[in-house]
Amino acid sequence: MIPIRQPCNAQLSRLQRHSRKHPMATQDTTCSIAPYFQIPSANRTAFQQLCERFVEKTQSEPKCLYYGFSFSGDIAHCREAYTDAEGLLAHLEHVADLLNEALQIADLIRLEIHGSEAELAKLRGPLADFRPQFFVLEYGFRR
Repeated sequence: MIPIRQPCNAQLSRLQRHSRKHPMATQDTTCSIAPYFQIPSANRTAFQQLCERFVEKTQSEPKCLYYGFSFSGDIAHCREAYTDAEGLLAHLEHVADLLNEALQIADLIRLEIHGSEAELAKLRGPLADFRPQFFVLEYGFRR
């Protein structure tokens, strides 16, 4: 086992000063949305067909950074991110008909929204009916 050396107080202080001077994470406008759906086994094939339609329709969205569905048993997760809050809202408007179809055959059991506070502020009102959990980006970097 490799021992992990804990940083001393001086190192922590230097890192904290650095992060305050360089608020990189708060400059990132990317917003990701993470919906989780519980799919009754009788509806799995129909839900998978909807996934194909979601992907096809979303491919034309210029602010979409990535988009895809993954599965664990009877739970489906849509992994998706947008350049900013406006891109996320445009996507939801663009796929509203498909989302309504999905919600007829599966339950939305969890919804996470990740982004900077400035971008999340633009989403809190429009997404309130979905009752999402908002995660504020505080540390990180973008390539």
